[in-house]
Amino acid sequence: MSALDHDALGFAPDWDQPTRYIDRTHQWYDALGYGNPYRYAHYLEVPFSPLTRPLANTRVVLLTTAAPFQADKGDQSVRAPYNAAAKFYEVYSGSVETDHDLRISHVGVDRDNLEDDPNIWFPLPALRRALARGRIGSLSPRFHGIPTNRSQRHTLEVDLPEMLARCRSDEAQAAILVANCPVCHQTLSLAARHLEAHGIPTVIMGCARDIVEYVGVPRFLFSDFPLGAAAGRPFDTTSQDATLDLALRVLESAPAARTTVQNPLRWSGPAQWRLGFMNPARLSPEDIAERRRANDQVKSVAQGVRDATLTAPQPSTYRG
Repeated sequence: MSALDHDALGFAPDWDQPTRYIDRTHQWYDALGYGNPYRYAHYLEVPFSPLTRPLANTRVVLLTTAAPFQADKGDQSVRAPYNAAAKFYEVYSGSVETDHDLRISHVGVDRDNLEDDPNIWFPLPALRRALARGRIGSLSPRFHGIPTNRSQRHTLEVDLPEMLARCRSDEAQAAILVANCPVCHQTLSLAARHLEAHGIPTVIMGCARDIVEYVGVPRFLFSDFPLGAAAGRPFDTTSQDATLDLALRVLESAPAARTTVQNPLRWSGPAQWRLGFMNPARLSPEDIAERRRANDQVKSVAQGVRDATLTAPQPSTYRG
């Protein structure tokens, strides 16, 4: 059957399908000359804790990999160059009673296709609206930020026990985890597994289906949107509320572990957004060399922030 026949039948283009971010990131860093591809976490068994009470009587906690804005750390707008100086390497918490300026310039999101609407990566306002409608029983008094750390051992042995202790302290009964970059999806997948193994039901909202399913999680709401927009389309409250409500439905109705539901909404921009992200085939050798230089600088700055944080750890200074 020819391409014209496919068009007549209403078929979508072959390229218009969820991006395989594991392959894409491996190809990207190989093109930059690093080799030694990153090994993402992968499990066969998945813990599962059913929701034991109606969602309308459940206390829900929000978990994020977004970072508090730091005025002394340069441009942190969503289309700014990757800003490693704005990274954080310890779990932090903030009150759900106040508004927060959280950014994602410190991680590898799809800068070319996002807009500066924090509601698409930090759905606290949507959760407040869900609470006002009686959709959830209450919000945990704090949300928690989890560092995006390439070291799975550090995540598993340091960050996740601290996250669990804070969720338990707040008497959280279920968790919504909103992922951003590729490694963010791995981090929050590991976090969901940790919470479920300790009796707290979870649902991940994310855009990297292959990574989340490769790690293995109980419940996943997949939105086929650019990385960094797991909670809806920018400046579109209706889509943000619908996306959150769908995540809540997955949380309360998933029959077993490894339940994935795809958000039926389409991205508000051109479908071709998916073709450019971390795609070395679209760059010249000179472009690739420049990206390598920029990435080396990012790694150096990030390592400095990490070393300064973890060699002399201090209590979180965030007082949101």
